[in-house]
Amino acid sequence: MHIDTVPAPPPDPPPPDPPHPPRPLTAVLEDVLCAGATLAAAEVARIRALAEAGHLALEVMADQRATARAAELALREVASELAAAENLSDRSMQTQIGRAMTLVDDYPHTLAAWEAAAITRAHVHAILDIGAPLPVEARAEFDLLAVATAEDLSPGRLRSRLAMLAERLHPTTLTERHHRGRDTRSVRLIPGVDGMSDLVATLPTVLAVGIYDRLTQQSRAIIDARGSSPETAEALTDERTTAQLRADILADLLLTAAPEADPTRTDDGPGTLGTLRARIQVIVPALTMLAPENENLDPAELVGHGPLDARTAKTLAETTTLPWDRVITHPLTGTVLHTDTYHRTTAIDRHLRARDRHCRFPGCTTPATRCDIDHTHDHALGGTTTITNLAHLCQRHHTQKHLTRWTVKQHPGGVLHWTSPTGRTYTDEPLPYSPAIRFLPDDPPPPDPEEGTPPF
Repeated sequence: MHIDTVPAPPPDPPPPDPPHPPRPLTAVLEDVLCAGATLAAAEVARIRALAEAGHLALEVMADQRATARAAELALREVASELAAAENLSDRSMQTQIGRAMTLVDDYPHTLAAWEAAAITRAHVHAILDIGAPLPVEARAEFDLLAVATAEDLSPGRLRSRLAMLAERLHPTTLTERHHRGRDTRSVRLIPGVDGMSDLVATLPTVLAVGIYDRLTQQSRAIIDARGSSPETAEALTDERTTAQLRADILADLLLTAAPEADPTRTDDGPGTLGTLRARIQVIVPALTMLAPENENLDPAELVGHGPLDARTAKTLAETTTLPWDRVITHPLTGTVLHTDTYHRTTAIDRHLRARDRHCRFPGCTTPATRCDIDHTHDHALGGTTTITNLAHLCQRHHTQKHLTRWTVKQHPGGVLHWTSPTGRTYTDEPLPYSPAIRFLPDDPPPPDPEEGTPPF
């Protein structure tokens, strides 16, 4: 007897797991920091291993009367071995070995701070880059001071402070080195792909920064004009970014000697873009002006970019038609006490430019000349327009202060305490100027003639 059976219906699928609520940002931040510490320890372990490989290559040649060529071949042999194991270029590996040996041999404190996750790889690269021109015998002191300086600083801010620090340790003056460096100025054309190429100009820093700043101002003028007249056909079709506009304006200026991209130009003369000039912020210590031969002790500074040779700083001071601010600082701490000028300018703005120098959000290095002056406690909520309630913020961080959960309070001396959305606090203090008084060790006492001549 045949009995037809009806298959049982498949069981219902299990209900989906309830969605996991997102973790709080505090927990995610802890994971990021923990992973960063683990990665730092692993990277330092690799650095030590690479340096050991380089030292092994040199030790093989130590007992032989090796030439520089033989030592190079020994390093190349070791680099090729490691590169083959990691599927890398032997040239790239040899560069890594050389950098690792420099870090292990000349910067032990920097390496230890990285291993402890007190600083990051970016901080280490800044220290190595700034310390590279120093003679080997000066690097031990630079290593100690660099690690102490790096505390609570972003790599960008660290670079500018290390550059000033390195000047004090260099055996030759910045003016002498800048004079030699000017001989390397050039313009190079590097062919690219897709019909594009890189035009690279090597120039004195003050000129390069000025050119870049002027291009940035001109680009923003076009974007502002585009926003103020959105109904025009040109504004509707022009979607170029600031970076693209810099490139277009640079090409216009070099090929036609006038910014053809200027949307305000109505005749054969320059419009708004042609009237814009570069803005740079320079600090020139009075003692450096009076005694340029001692410039390494307290070098002039191009704010946001590092030391400036005394000759260039003196030329700027003597030829500019813009007012200079005189900054009176505490002789021991370098804190700004007072500012004045012979020109009629806003006293508050002068003081803030001298005090802040750059954007006051933690880690930002945008020069004060390109920042807004913000009321720490909003003016609309009763905040006063005084130096105790004002600070420079770049456009990005000015917007962030008002439109995100970041908050800030200002304390005496222009100290800003920022609080992040997770409740962490970050302190940003004005960078003090170099003290006017320096203490030097006493000369050793002359030998006592009654004690006689030492035996050795």
